[in-house]
Amino acid sequence: MGLLPSFRASLAWALLAAVLATELSLQESLLLKSLGLSAKPSPKSPIPVPSVLWRIFQKRKTLPSANKDLADGCRVEEFNVPGNIIRVFADQGHFIHNGQPPRLLCLQKRLYFNLSVLEESERLTMAQLEIKFSHNSYHTSSQGQVFELRLYQSSQLSLRGMPSQEGSRKLLVEQSFAQLHKSLLFNLSGVAKDWRTYSRNLGLVLEISVSSGGGASALASMGLQSLCASIDSFLDTSLLVVTLSQQQCKASRRRRSAHYTPVTPSNLCKPRRLYISFSDVGWENWIIAPQGYMANYCLGECPFPLTAELNSTNHAILQTMVHSLDPEGTPQPCCVPVRLSPISILYYDNNDNVVLRHYEDMVVDECGCR
Repeated sequence: MGLLPSFRASLAWALLAAVLATELSLQESLLLKSLGLSAKPSPKSPIPVPSVLWRIFQKRKTLPSANKDLADGCRVEEFNVPGNIIRVFADQGHFIHNGQPPRLLCLQKRLYFNLSVLEESERLTMAQLEIKFSHNSYHTSSQGQVFELRLYQSSQLSLRGMPSQEGSRKLLVEQSFAQLHKSLLFNLSGVAKDWRTYSRNLGLVLEISVSSGGGASALASMGLQSLCASIDSFLDTSLLVVTLSQQQCKASRRRRSAHYTPVTPSNLCKPRRLYISFSDVGWENWIIAPQGYMANYCLGECPFPLTAELNSTNHAILQTMVHSLDPEGTPQPCCVPVRLSPISILYYDNNDNVVLRHYEDMVVDECGCR
């Protein structure tokens, strides 16, 4: 019988822990949903972070606090388009093998980018295809030979590894080059918008061939294999997509229209320091950067009489007056956030794509009595 109280206490703690675990799981699910995720990502084969996303993230991270308030969270200044979510989709396509390659073809590849993760409420404002080669991957030949790149939009599904029929694709881009030292970029915003609204996303077909301008005999003497050999250093393709979530933009514009004065006395309502580490909540394996951030919180008294320094509303001032007359029947105003600022988070989504997203209302900058 002497062990019964101890057993009851252990059982009570176990039940409390189960309830807390359930509540934490529910809160985590709600937060992940607000971040545009169906579940906590678990990257299996994460791709390297694209350099363009690193540059944008670092630029936003180093902005002074005053500039962050003035910055437009609904626009990606680097591309001069509306948007607050930037995703880089890895190519899920495959190489196409031909028996007798037409037009002296060096390379033929089907490109496919799965855009199904975009939410219906997101407005697509930009889609940019990057075709990346290694540095000095090929050079101008002694005969002045050039290469030709063609990019097609597929309108009919073909079997894996088999060439597309000429009539089942639409030419989007045709470009010649003799020497390449960097990536090629193509604007495919119109195509990506069509995929979401009017047509099925059947991908693209990329072809790189040797130009026949030098004459068939010259090509035969040099050999197609030797001309195309350097194309083997072809690396990969990716699609950078910018979208705009209107709901967050409306919230940020409302918040920036107000002006507040910081609170200084330590015993009154004001922001307190709170650092949130993503490793503490078990998110370090899918959030790339930052590792954590200073979120802060509001704490302090809202005493009578309220002053302008406490960022009080007229309602809060009247409530404080009534509280001073009837402290039992009327509570004091609460110390709450009145100005918050955004942060940018770089992470892997549920499909292992790299995403840079601008999140409003993440850092408490000032508090007030409400």
